[in-house]
Amino acid sequence: MALGKQAKVLSETQQKAVISYLGTTNDLQRNLVMFLLSVDAGLRAKEIAQLEWTMVTDSDGSVSDAIRLEDRSSKGRSGGVVYMSKRLRDALIVLHGISDQKWVIVSRSRNAMSAQVVTNWFFTLYLGLGFDGCSSHSGRRTAITRWARNISRAGGSLRDVQSLARHSSLQMTQRYIEVSEDA
Repeated sequence: MALGKQAKVLSETQQKAVISYLGTTNDLQRNLVMFLLSVDAGLRAKEIAQLEWTMVTDSDGSVSDAIRLEDRSSKGRSGGVVYMSKRLRDALIVLHGISDQKWVIVSRSRNAMSAQVVTNWFFTLYLGLGFDGCSSHSGRRTAITRWARNISRAGGSLRDVQSLARHSSLQMTQRYIEVSEDA
């Protein structure tokens, strides 16, 4: 993928702007969870659309600390364990309390969303906020870039980021990481 075609990474300021904007929307909790699944958990549009409550809850039905993403809901066979940030888990707990559906993300008509609808939702969101070059993949690139920059503090390596991103090759993971001019 050529550099010009990659979705842009979201800055902290842009992430705060999105969260602030989502506070003004009709489906605040659903929209917040959609955004955080992208930017904190690094999920793809298809994975967000096909995420089921059984994948984020434990055996008692409480929201877990991790997403157990099944292959049928992921790209190819890239399912696996996806760890949650505190803010994502907190948002999921609130959404779980008001949801009675099989899927985590549902439309206003209470149906599961398709990957294309999720992609369009992100496109419209970023376009409305004036974030040029951002797409549904911006959250995933943002998450992977953040993980790469912070992993050494936890004693990890780029191979750990590859595992978190659920990529089959380290080269693919490296393509997602934005170069830091400050570094």
